[in-house]
Amino acid sequence: MTRVVYITGWCRTGSTLLGNLLGEYDGVAHVGELAYLWANGVLRSGTNTLCGCGRDLLECPVWTKVLARLHPGRDDADLRRVATGYEQRHARHLRTRHTRARLAEARGRSRKSPQVARTLSALGDLYAAIGETLSADVVVDSSKFPAEAAALLGMPELDARVLHLVRDPRATAYSWRRAKEYIPAMGVGRSTAYWTGFNLASDWIGAAFPGRYLRIRYEDFAADPAHVLATIAAWAGLEGAPPVSDEATATLGENHTVTGNPDRLRRGPVRIRPDLAWMTGLPKGETMISTALALPLLSRYGYPLTGRR
Repeated sequence: MTRVVYITGWCRTGSTLLGNLLGEYDGVAHVGELAYLWANGVLRSGTNTLCGCGRDLLECPVWTKVLARLHPGRDDADLRRVATGYEQRHARHLRTRHTRARLAEARGRSRKSPQVARTLSALGDLYAAIGETLSADVVVDSSKFPAEAAALLGMPELDARVLHLVRDPRATAYSWRRAKEYIPAMGVGRSTAYWTGFNLASDWIGAAFPGRYLRIRYEDFAADPAHVLATIAAWAGLEGAPPVSDEATATLGENHTVTGNPDRLRRGPVRIRPDLAWMTGLPKGETMISTALALPLLSRYGYPLTGRR
């Protein structure tokens, strides 16, 4: 049975770094935002086509093997048709607005439609092919679609866990103000609206499946990465010591992430430390907008109303 740790929450929360650190545990493969494999790798319509190893996704030996396992003998045109069909079904059934419906199915309170079942079967096959190709017991997927996370919990062929990563909405809004290589910028209002929606939907998962859900804050991870990694490892059943020193330094090796923060292409030593630049860098007016939009969830996650500590 394939074991999957699915990272959900909003973007710019450190999920790429956290996923790559989890990928340093024995038997664990972090594959980045796997939901974009078909758009980025096969259809070439996504934000970038690079694997985390630095090669093009269709030239990476890992992803070429994965696709060959999934669809042996398919030519490029056939593979594009498969990718187009999957992308269309994902958009219809696995976006954030579908979280409640997927949760109801996962809990056995409603039946999956044939199209939903087909989409999830293809996703299960993809995880299995990744595990076989990379000889991994655990696949870490940082796609961050709450509906997809919810659906995984209802798949008996998977041992799925949902890791909910939260960061102060004003920090993510500050990060989104700047474009980052292949990732465009986003306004504070839009970023915080997404933050609220994605995190609220992720909370629904925790309420429905508390034993298979863990929420952590970026701020706690950045302040004490060894402790937080040990907590995650114990919850997810990962073996070994946290891959980070007492000085909060880790050494990252090669990964095969589909997409995510451009920092996924970095290797070697990395120092993990809190990033508090937003406290002075985010203009007061934008801080107030973000605070107002996120207000219902701030106290739940332990964030102050002022945006200052």
